[in-house]
Amino acid sequence: MEPAAPTERSSLLEGRLADDAVEEDDAFEDEEPSMGGDNPWQQPDDEVFAKSTLTGGAAAQAMPRSTGGALRNTPTSQLDAVRLAHQATFGPTEKLVVQIRQQGPARWISGQMKLAPSKYTRGGSDAIHKHTNASRGFCSGRGDQCWRDWYSSTPLLWDFYRNATSRPDQLRQRVAFALQQMLVVSNLEVEGTYGLRNYHNMLLSQAFGNYRDILRLVTLSPVMGDYLNNTNNDPVAPNENFARELLQLFSVGTCELNQDGSLRGGVCQATYDNDTVRAYAYALTGWTYPPGGRSPWGCWPSGTNCRYYKGNMVPVAARHDTNAYDLLSGVSLQQGHTAPQALEAVLDSLMNHPNIGPFVGRHLIQQLVTSNPSPAYVSRVAQAFQTGRFQGFGLGRPGDMKATVAAILLDPEARAELPSSQAGRLREPVQLFTGVLRALNGRTDGDALGWWWGEELRQHVFRPPSVFNFYPPDYPVAGTSLVGPAFGIHNANAALQRLNFVNYLVFWGGSQRSREVPGALGTQVNLTGFVKDAEDAGRLVDRLSLLLLGEVLPADQRTVVINAVEAYPVRTSSRTERTESLTNRVRQAAYLVLATPQYHLTR
Repeated sequence: MEPAAPTERSSLLEGRLADDAVEEDDAFEDEEPSMGGDNPWQQPDDEVFAKSTLTGGAAAQAMPRSTGGALRNTPTSQLDAVRLAHQATFGPTEKLVVQIRQQGPARWISGQMKLAPSKYTRGGSDAIHKHTNASRGFCSGRGDQCWRDWYSSTPLLWDFYRNATSRPDQLRQRVAFALQQMLVVSNLEVEGTYGLRNYHNMLLSQAFGNYRDILRLVTLSPVMGDYLNNTNNDPVAPNENFARELLQLFSVGTCELNQDGSLRGGVCQATYDNDTVRAYAYALTGWTYPPGGRSPWGCWPSGTNCRYYKGNMVPVAARHDTNAYDLLSGVSLQQGHTAPQALEAVLDSLMNHPNIGPFVGRHLIQQLVTSNPSPAYVSRVAQAFQTGRFQGFGLGRPGDMKATVAAILLDPEARAELPSSQAGRLREPVQLFTGVLRALNGRTDGDALGWWWGEELRQHVFRPPSVFNFYPPDYPVAGTSLVGPAFGIHNANAALQRLNFVNYLVFWGGSQRSREVPGALGTQVNLTGFVKDAEDAGRLVDRLSLLLLGEVLPADQRTVVINAVEAYPVRTSSRTERTESLTNRVRQAAYLVLATPQYHLTR
């Protein structure tokens, strides 16, 4: 066939995509009800200017500004819409791309921030920490799946992948995923499904809240308290684990930074020393589990509550060190302070530190947009974090997540039509799993993406190997001066396994429903919607390329893929045979476009 010119081809296919996206394919209708319900951490919606009563002047200052609610539609291109879908969701769908194109990035982001969170709901209750029969274990008589359902993170994984592939609050899900890779807890160390569920629901609810509040809730989480040894910490000789990671990984990092994320003075000058870590460890003593837990052997140490993960930790005055301590940012604790007072002083010292904006901002940029942001990009995001405002987003309080996330996604480096040669990031395995399923109208209950594919590609959600996550944020890309965090779990074998995963879905048919999974869906794609374009191999390849990459393939790649698709002849001896041959063309085209480097390295 004689291909049309690239611009003409793109225009024709983009119009076709918009038409096709309106048609809903019900072949894989999700049988699960939409997840909703009350959330104990959910914050009230931001107050909005009431046009009839507040019109300006002093009245306009009486209420916080809306987070972008008055933004107008500002249509954008196919390439930009697909790029934003890769950055801010778990992968583009044709319908989503049309929505972003029509609304424009800012209005779409604003709308996403208003959606309620799709929560984690599966798994057992707090009964595991109320069991008082010393002679009969909790799982006795509860079946072979007791550990899975009551103690493991598997039920959360089921919810995670259902939410990531099918729920509308995509930006919230994606930001919460970025947060959970910074504020790490792991089922490798902490067991208790309901507690892990509470922790990750908190991150979902706070994804567009304020980072100070996130740090407070992380510090008071009994799950984090167990993971990093701060629950019932000894006031005389406290464990320093949580204090150290709070400073090193959750807030300010180990080296003093300029606002643009560069090293102050050009060399690493320590942000703190071990005496500072020690001071924070003492300041954060005096917290025990929330009330409600019981044990046949009583609670230990004396005067504390039994292990229990429902709610925030509570103060125990007798176990708090009340001595005076010097913290960062010129903040001091005076003799005789209480544990709640010390916590607020700790948060003051972190939120007032010049490192926190560039440190948190850079992490979120790396998770959402690019592994190697320019210093200017980091500086602009740090400014939004520190002022709490960005182009109508945010309430003006330092640490505002709406302002920070909007600044990251709307920055010129994120929205550039022609990204720099250093822009982009390696798609993580989790985003490969979800991206293929979303693009190809798939569905999943997540069961195949944990102990199978998650383990194969070294990203089994909720089971990172350490508090440092699945990979380090500064992992070097071999042969370059760049970093590529996700390359920390990538190698030659992983490259082949990525292609095997695509092959598993596209050619092998994925996984059927398992009787062992409640509300099972299996893990499969649905290629039916693409069959109508399969007779014209060029149209089919361009449609998939525009969806997955935002643009048609370069001419040489496009020709090779079209030839491979046309190797499947369109047989017409029967309707069934014709449909099967066209479907094979779709399989071939989808596999090859998904195998391109452009898909695995998002830019």
